[in-house]
Amino acid sequence: MIQRIQTLYLLIAAALVAATVFTPLAYFACGNGEFALNAFALTDEAGETVQSTVYMGVLLALSGILPFVTIFLYGKRLVQIRLCVVEMVLLVGSMVMMGIYYYLSVRAFSQGEFLAKSVNIGMFLPSAALIAVILAVRAIFRDEMLVRSADRIR
Repeated sequence: MIQRIQTLYLLIAAALVAATVFTPLAYFACGNGEFALNAFALTDEAGETVQSTVYMGVLLALSGILPFVTIFLYGKRLVQIRLCVVEMVLLVGSMVMMGIYYYLSVRAFSQGEFLAKSVNIGMFLPSAALIAVILAVRAIFRDEMLVRSADRIR
């Protein structure tokens, strides 16, 4: 199980998504103070929730758990490929939701005195996880073709 390269790709994808969940995605500074966009909430500098982003957090949590489930289905390669496709859809959806929440946050703070905004590395980690999942799908498909060719020889 661990000796397969797709397992490592899926572990990398899960680690990248977990890092996305636990790191701040963006910072905003305006006349009202500093705000941080996290996976589950937009918080101010005191840690109080300004806007809830629970849907994005749940989507990221699901896309962090799914690679672990996929790893343990190593005997069913076609199911693994399907779950990887679901993982890709979840990652693209979470990237879209991050963009929407970032846009809404910028728009909400633009009405006051807006000083600065910054995007952290957490915004780009799901795209790296998407690349890792694509590589895992390729490796799983390669394994499936190898097994099918071995069955044909018999």
